[in-house]
Amino acid sequence: MHRAALSGSRFQVGNLWKTLPLALLVGVIFTLPALAQEKEKLWRTLTVSGRGVETIPTTLSQVSLGVEIQGKTAQDVQQEAARRSSAVVALLKRQNVEKLETTGIRLNPVYSYNNNVQRITGYAANNTVSFRIPTEKAGTLLDDVVKAGATQINGISFVANDEAIANAQKQALKEATQDAQQQADAVFSTLGFKPKEVVNIQVNNASAPPPPILYRAEATKVSNADASTPVIGGEQQVEASVTLQISY
Repeated sequence: MHRAALSGSRFQVGNLWKTLPLALLVGVIFTLPALAQEKEKLWRTLTVSGRGVETIPTTLSQVSLGVEIQGKTAQDVQQEAARRSSAVVALLKRQNVEKLETTGIRLNPVYSYNNNVQRITGYAANNTVSFRIPTEKAGTLLDDVVKAGATQINGISFVANDEAIANAQKQALKEATQDAQQQADAVFSTLGFKPKEVVNIQVNNASAPPPPILYRAEATKVSNADASTPVIGGEQQVEASVTLQISY
């Protein structure tokens, strides 16, 4: 009885192809080679990464400066720091600096140690701001903010403007793509293969690295200078990398 059932099952499977519509059979026949071709396309690929670098002049100075006040009471210290900070911010606004923002407000006790005993002797308030200004104006502005009440110049870095960076990123991407393509051409030519098509593109990076802080000074030293503080910008690099996967 089992043999009869099994025989009937083989008969049904064997005759299944005869009962399928012709269009479905044709679809199955053509799909299998197509899948094989796709697997072969992914397997026979060359992956190359190209790099592009654009160097552009910096035109802006990114400045960080602050006001630090020390005194006996927290209230007096905070009020004096607020007064001087307000004067500095008002000056910066009159100079139409860009991206002006407060980056820190701190009020901390000041301790003294005597015979392993800790005692509060006063308080220190520190308010900091950052902004951007054309580099040719930075030196004179630094002198002016010190006169207005700034006591710290924490650092200056030099950057290009946003439009210049965006244009440099596009150019760096173009160079990275061309670099990757040239590498692929050299490999294919050496091995005697013919490239078919780019099957995958990956943009790994297209950015301007953060500029280093190039200048740091005590505000009192700036205020004692006989002439305007010299500030000289430099260049900024914009990098991009592109990875191509090419079938052959």
